[in-house]
Amino acid sequence: MNSVQTQQIENTIVFVKKQLANAEGGHDWFHIERVYKNALLLSKNEKVDTFIVALGSLLHDIADSKFHNGDETIGPRLAGSFLVKQNVDSSIIAHVINIIEHISFKGGNDPQKFHSPELGVIQDADRLDALGAIGIARTFNYGGFKNRAIYDPEIKPNLKLSKEEYKASTAPTINHFYEKLLLLKDRMNTKTGKRIAEQRHQFMQTYLEQFYSEWEGNK
Repeated sequence: MNSVQTQQIENTIVFVKKQLANAEGGHDWFHIERVYKNALLLSKNEKVDTFIVALGSLLHDIADSKFHNGDETIGPRLAGSFLVKQNVDSSIIAHVINIIEHISFKGGNDPQKFHSPELGVIQDADRLDALGAIGIARTFNYGGFKNRAIYDPEIKPNLKLSKEEYKASTAPTINHFYEKLLLLKDRMNTKTGKRIAEQRHQFMQTYLEQFYSEWEGNK
C-alpha cells in the first residue's frame, strides 16, 4: 500500500470507532478490530488486494442491519459515502460495497451472488470471530441484548430457516449454535481459515457437552 492508502485506512479506523462508539458488545469496534487483524493474517497466504481487504474488513459491519430494523442498505450507503469523501477509487468503492452486501451468513441457505478473493478472506475473518471462545461470548451477549432465553429443550433448532425466518428468529441462544455457528467450519474459503475454524469448532462442541451435562445436573 502507498502512503495515500495508508492514510485512508487510518481515517477509516477513526470513522469506524466513532460510528460504533455505543454499539452492542458483540458488534462493536473491538469486533471490527479482530476481524481486521484476522483478515490481514489470512491475506498473507492468499492472492488478494490488501487495501481492499483492509477497507472491507473495517467497514463490513458499519451499520449491521440487525440494529437498523433489518435495513440492509444503510451499511453499504454509509460506507460508500465515506469512501467517496476519502477520494478512494470508484472501482475499489464498488468492490467494498459488494463485500459489505454479501459478507453476512443470512441463514446460510441463499446462494451467494458475489465472489472475490477479498470477500473470501474477510468472510473467513468475520466467521472466525463467531467461533471459539469469543464466538460463544458474543452469542450470549447478543442473546442477552435481545432478552432471549439461554436454552429451552422444548424449542428445537431449525436448520432450514429462510433468510427472513433467520432474521426474525427469537429462539433461545443455544439454538444459534446449530442454526449458524456449527455450520461455519464447512463454509470457510481459505486454507488458513479452515484450519483455525476446525480448532474453534472443536472448542464449541466441548463447551456444548459441558453445558448439557450441567443443565441435567450431571456435573
